[in-house]
Amino acid sequence: MPDKYRVELISTAKKESLMKKIYSSRLYERKAAIHGTCVKLFTDSKEFKEMWEDNFEPMPDSIRPHARLFAVKGNGKKLKVLYDSVSKTVIIYNCDYYGWVKSIALALVADFFEDFTSEHRRYSIHGSFVDFGGRGVAIVGPSKSGKTTLTYGLLMENQYNFLTDDWFFVRLTDDSVLIYPSEKNSYIRSDLAKTWPTFAKRLRGIKCDNQSRAIVDVKRFFGSDRIRTSSNLSTFVMLTREKDKPPLTKLTAKQAIQFMLKNDFCNPHQLIRTKKKTAQRVIFFEELFKRVPVYLLNTIETPQESLSRLKQLTRQI
Repeated sequence: MPDKYRVELISTAKKESLMKKIYSSRLYERKAAIHGTCVKLFTDSKEFKEMWEDNFEPMPDSIRPHARLFAVKGNGKKLKVLYDSVSKTVIIYNCDYYGWVKSIALALVADFFEDFTSEHRRYSIHGSFVDFGGRGVAIVGPSKSGKTTLTYGLLMENQYNFLTDDWFFVRLTDDSVLIYPSEKNSYIRSDLAKTWPTFAKRLRGIKCDNQSRAIVDVKRFFGSDRIRTSSNLSTFVMLTREKDKPPLTKLTAKQAIQFMLKNDFCNPHQLIRTKKKTAQRVIFFEELFKRVPVYLLNTIETPQESLSRLKQLTRQI
């Protein structure tokens, strides 16, 4: 499996032609409720079907999908990701990594929100969010900057509550920034206990896929009283790994935007990257960064040191 994938944009006509061939084989079909949208999965993989069911809230079958995702075997072994933006349909060929299937499903919802106009706009961010007494901290960064490590580092302590560890949705109101989770349960690495041994017992015996990841029931993992379905954003923390840079820096809104642009919005799962989409995303983040303080945390030091600095920030909430 390559480290990245490329999205090929296709026409609705081509999508229809491909779907005729895909429908000729027997597929599992499951609908997921993702922050009010319905995404339907079609797959020939029993493992993907089961992980999808564990990962997302189900949507009643009577609800028509806003977006569709096909994850099937194709000719050859090459990974392909095709997207028809008009019908909000993604076709993935030859993917053996569930993490990309679920991330592309969330990217579909993100694209739908960007194209859908309503009084109460919804936006999406690829990052984690930890609640602390009804308010919380967003943790966002490029791949391998330590987002998951620090998220679960905070969650070792009972005063921190789980909302999401990978992707969340945002609603800007007149006086607050409301945060909502994207998934029912979490898709986590089985080696999390190497950094935080506290989780070793809870991870023992979990069934992992071929990428050493598993869907865990977060209510059992943390306790149902520590699961949140909404919160208010108070602090935005962006992660970097750079030598000879300060460990913690407070950023202006302009500096924060520059960081997001430099790092592709810290989101490798964008189905469309155009000037129009970039402008939309910049407008949203400009408004967001005017409302909450933004910090840049340099995780080049040890996870324990970075966690200590992050905890200090959360005490200011």
